[in-house]
Amino acid sequence: MNRKQLLILVVLVVVLGVVGLVLNRRNQTSWQGGSRQAAATKLLGDLPVNDVAAIVIKGGTNELDLVRQDNLWRVKQRNDYPANFTEISSFLLKAADLKAAQTEEIGLSQLGRYKLLPPGPATNTAILVELRDQGGKVIRSLLLGKSHMHKAEGRPSPMGDMGDNEGWPDGRYVMLGAAAKTVAVVSDPLSNVEAKPESWLNKDFFKVEKIHSIAVAYPAATNSWKVTRDTETASDWKLVEAKPDEKLDSTKTSSFSYALNSPSFNDVLPADSKPEPAGLDKPTVVTLNTFDHFTYTLKLGQKTNDNIPMIVTVTAQIPKERTPGKDEKPEDKTRLDKEFKDNQKKLEDKLTQEQGYGKWVYLVSNWTVDSLLKDRKDLLVEKKEEPKKDEKPVAADPSKKETSPEPTTEPKPDAEK
Repeated sequence: MNRKQLLILVVLVVVLGVVGLVLNRRNQTSWQGGSRQAAATKLLGDLPVNDVAAIVIKGGTNELDLVRQDNLWRVKQRNDYPANFTEISSFLLKAADLKAAQTEEIGLSQLGRYKLLPPGPATNTAILVELRDQGGKVIRSLLLGKSHMHKAEGRPSPMGDMGDNEGWPDGRYVMLGAAAKTVAVVSDPLSNVEAKPESWLNKDFFKVEKIHSIAVAYPAATNSWKVTRDTETASDWKLVEAKPDEKLDSTKTSSFSYALNSPSFNDVLPADSKPEPAGLDKPTVVTLNTFDHFTYTLKLGQKTNDNIPMIVTVTAQIPKERTPGKDEKPEDKTRLDKEFKDNQKKLEDKLTQEQGYGKWVYLVSNWTVDSLLKDRKDLLVEKKEEPKKDEKPVAADPSKKETSPEPTTEPKPDAEK
């Protein structure tokens, strides 16, 4: 190879390197089209987050209203059930800090391509988000379109192979109101912003601790039962009013000690829900008493699509005074009195919070209460069937004749007649 050929080869390598770099950058930038303009300023300007008193989200034919009342956010479509403050505050902070990574002017004919058509029953519509003040005036509005997808060449999607090979969302196409002529891409996909009331509920719930007894009363009384235990650490349960032939199977009651210690719910029914929950007119009633003198009464309806409607009522008889120990020393009294007062305050706060759950009807998953919804017979040791005494022996098979053993001596002659 002479010097001229070497020089041409070097030039080709440099050109190919530049072309490869350009193509690589083009692949990494999924936004393609006409003019592009990066916006360094915040998309919603100086959003007064503290002035936002309502968030309205419209998607398709659904509408969600999150309203701040007495410094507490509530979900209007769920009979003013408390909303998840963490989710709301996180969204507002994101909204206040949204910046356009890229912008482009588009015409009305292109809105459907980016799923930025006004919300409604049609396809390719956007999610409309309105941030309102205390008087209902719109402070800012935002249309959320399709997700901006990213796929690194030669690298699998962290969401797995979904078949369409589109990659995973790393941003979203948005517009500032339906009258805007500019679409922007933000670096947050805002995947949680949907007009689904159940997604914005505060999922904190009651917790049953230190269970003393469990009673389940079915509409059919023969299936009902009640069990108790002597101490809060005991694992052996006793069947109340057990019949002589009834014995609890410990393997079937092993989960009772921690039943409903961390329950959850999927949704809350609106006050005017139609149709009304099935079975709550003749419910199955579960009653749990604790060693802290709390009583939890659950009324359960019929299961529908793995959801069970439930109403919970909580009461308590918290001791007002401490009973001193038999051999209590004077120097221990101050410490024990303080411990009693602290625990009393904790139980009173727990009661106040959990009594608030009695205003709504919940939809809980079947597995939340499944361990308690057992018929009486299903808690007992299975009885082994024994053969009856008057049972006749099985008849011998005539095809199998028994053979007599050969005589060892000659038979005696018959006696004279």
